[in-house]
Amino acid sequence: MSQTPVSHARVLQLWIPLALSWLLMAAEQPAVAATIARLGDQKVQLAAWGSVVFPISLVVEGPIIMLLAASAALCGDQVRYRRVRRFMLAAGAVLTVVHLLIAVTPVYDWVTGVLLDTPPEVAEAARLPLVIMTPWTWAIAYRRFQQGVLIRFERGGAITQGTVVRLVSVMTALWIGFQQEWAGAVVGAVAIATGVCVEAAFVAVKVRPTLRALPATAEPGTPLLDRRALLTFYVPLALTPLLTLCVQPIGAASMGRMPKEIDSLAAWGPVYALVFIPRSVGMAFNEVVVTLLPKGGADALRKVRTQLAIGTAGGLALVALTPAAGLWFANVQALEADLASFARYALLLALPMPLYQVLQSWYQGALVAAHRTRPITEAVIVYVVIAATGAFLGARFSSLPGLYWTLGSLISAGIAQTAWLHVRSRAPIAELSAAPGTP
Repeated sequence: MSQTPVSHARVLQLWIPLALSWLLMAAEQPAVAATIARLGDQKVQLAAWGSVVFPISLVVEGPIIMLLAASAALCGDQVRYRRVRRFMLAAGAVLTVVHLLIAVTPVYDWVTGVLLDTPPEVAEAARLPLVIMTPWTWAIAYRRFQQGVLIRFERGGAITQGTVVRLVSVMTALWIGFQQEWAGAVVGAVAIATGVCVEAAFVAVKVRPTLRALPATAEPGTPLLDRRALLTFYVPLALTPLLTLCVQPIGAASMGRMPKEIDSLAAWGPVYALVFIPRSVGMAFNEVVVTLLPKGGADALRKVRTQLAIGTAGGLALVALTPAAGLWFANVQALEADLASFARYALLLALPMPLYQVLQSWYQGALVAAHRTRPITEAVIVYVVIAATGAFLGARFSSLPGLYWTLGSLISAGIAQTAWLHVRSRAPIAELSAAPGTP
């Protein structure tokens, strides 16, 4: 590995391809929502996609999302690579079976009817799309695992290329589905499932030169990565997105029990998709911290962290506080006039999200780099408890529209999660900042 100092430019050199990749992925959901909105039965199909199909798919894949960070932190040699790969293959297979059990057995009726309290017409519209999403979990597991190897060796350009291929595949599938006038949620599921499978195949090809260059064994003094060590490191990471993503169906369930349930469920997807765009820029910072903080990059990373926090929060505010938000929801997303206005006011509540996302990536990246993953799970538990409590109280007592109450609960929980991570990451950040770094 090059002994180039970790400068501001080097941080940006690694972050920019990852941020572009995240931004391209973030473009998928607005594209899907805009396509669904231009097909028949707008509110029901948007609600089916945004409150049933996509949230359930995300929850099932939750345990393997952090394979990206784990691979970047651990896969420095052939032996470790093979051990993490075996874990990835097993986890992907098990979770694919779980997805099928939910999608094609009576479990589906229990999840949508009892757990989520989904309106019957929405649950029926979501049934087939959820089956179509079956390949999603395994493809995500494989893709993120291999991307972590590329990030470890600072080869982020290949990740951006893969995301471009994925986005082209998604847009092509959306166009075909739109021309054929399939049901909106079906079009979304076909497009997203196709995109992740194509990207996984592309990454499999691009990672080969990096894999051939991996050392046969770890450097002397590197701790042994046996099954117990791998699980000790990864299980807290796996719980993090799993618990976080469980909040989405919890939020959908609470919105279904509060005023304006169909409007809230229908607007949730477009609002979340827009907020995810600036948040995704901050998410890309996590693996940059994992890779460069142990190499003496603390000062440069802090500078970029501050720039990202100000830039992403300011960018969302510029949209939310100007006519751009109305134009986005009404013209780009093609929402009906009442739904566009409803979504625009919800966007104002979401302004803190990009700011605390950048901070979370800084704190979590430092904890992963220090191999101290338990505090990440602790912070997520704080998030889930507060968000779930807010959802319960809203379903019981709120007279506000469900979307507004749910967003307020999620933001309160996110701020508390960030505060916990700040406290628990201070010592690891101090230790890694004081270390001379390794080339």
